[in-house]
Amino acid sequence: MTRHLQKWHGAGNDFVVAVGEGESAHWNAALAVAVCDRHVGIGADGLLIADTANDQLTMTLYNADGSIAEMSGNGIRCLVAAYQRATGDTRRELAVQTLAGERTVTMALTGSTGVGSVTMGTVTLLAPLEGTLGVASVGNPHVVVLDNPDWSDADRERLAAEWAGQVGGANVEFVSPIDEGRVAIRVIERGVGWTLACGTGSCATAAVCYARGLTDRDIVVRNPGGELRVSFPADEAVLEGPVVHVADLEWFQE
Repeated sequence: MTRHLQKWHGAGNDFVVAVGEGESAHWNAALAVAVCDRHVGIGADGLLIADTANDQLTMTLYNADGSIAEMSGNGIRCLVAAYQRATGDTRRELAVQTLAGERTVTMALTGSTGVGSVTMGTVTLLAPLEGTLGVASVGNPHVVVLDNPDWSDADRERLAAEWAGQVGGANVEFVSPIDEGRVAIRVIERGVGWTLACGTGSCATAAVCYARGLTDRDIVVRNPGGELRVSFPADEAVLEGPVVHVADLEWFQE
C-alpha cells in the first residue's frame, strides 16, 4: 500500500506528515520508527498524523523511537502547513486537537514556506532538580539547565539521562543566556536525541529563565536550526517560527 506523505521542518526540527480522514488508523509505533529512520527510511525527528475525521483536525505525533509525544510547537506548525497544502484550506487560524488539549495555530503560508504561531497553553513551573535551573511542563515535561562550556556532549548526554530519569522522562534544554532578550539552547529531546530545534523546549526555557531573573518575559530563543520567538501576551505562551516544505513523498507501506 502506498501512502502519500509530506516532509516539513520548523527551524530544522523535521517531520514526516500524513494527512487525511482516518489517517491515524494506518500507522503505529513500528511504522513510525521505520519511516523516521535516517538511513533506511525517509528520516525525521517524528511522524505527524493530521487526521481530519469528525470535522476536526487532530494531531498525533510519534517520536523517532515510536513513542508518543503529547505536544510539539514546531510539529503543530508543520502539521497545519501540510494540511493546508494537501487540502487547499486557506483559513488563517485553525484549531488542532492534541493530547495536551486544543491549540490554535495562526499560519501565513506562501508556496513552500511560511511563518506560524501557536498558543501553547500555560507553562507550569515545577520543583527544580538539583543542578538545574528548573523543571517545566508545556503539555510535555522539560528540564532546563544552565550550560557549561567545559562539558562535552557525552557529559551532557549522561547528565540529561540522569535528570530526565528523575522526572520519568523529559526533554532537556542546555541554555546559554545572551542578553535580556535572547538565549541560545541545545536540546536532547525525549524519544529523539539531539535535535535542531524544540518549540516546547523554547517555551519552557523562556518561562524558567524569566522566573530565575535571567531574561525578559518575551524572548528570542536561538536553536541550532534557527530562531523561535516566545511571548506571553497573557498567561499562556505563544510560539512563533518558520515552516519549510521539503518534499512530497510516496511511502510503500507493507
